[in-house]
Amino acid sequence: MTRHAALVIALGAALLVAACAPVYRNHGYVPTDEDLALVEVGKSTRDEVATAIGRPSSSGLLSGGDWYYVGSRWKHFGARAPQEIERQVVAVSFTEAGLVSNVERFGLQDGQVVVLSRRVTESNIRSLGLVRQLMGSLGRVSAGQLLN
Repeated sequence: MTRHAALVIALGAALLVAACAPVYRNHGYVPTDEDLALVEVGKSTRDEVATAIGRPSSSGLLSGGDWYYVGSRWKHFGARAPQEIERQVVAVSFTEAGLVSNVERFGLQDGQVVVLSRRVTESNIRSLGLVRQLMGSLGRVSAGQLLN
């Protein structure tokens, strides 16, 4: 084996090992404990929370209510489906007056699948095949209908 062939094999083996290394991706934003220390329960307002830790990226249904900051870490490994290995949710609750009433942090171990919206229409229509529909129509046609 020549020196050049050994170098090519070593380079190929290094690329093969590097291709099998997992790739980690972070999604979302969760404030740190140091940032959350600036939020005082019973004293801080929505604007003060927005200044201290920022506004959550969620909007719509959450507007006017509690704020939720969600961050997760995903592991991508080759052709396998991505796996969520870490999730944190920080919930900041407000009173009707707009003051912070509670700050909670949840992890992946606390998680539970919750259906936010489910739209299912029950159908009474039975699915009939084409041949069955044609055969069912044969007895309903009279000779008078065919001549007119």
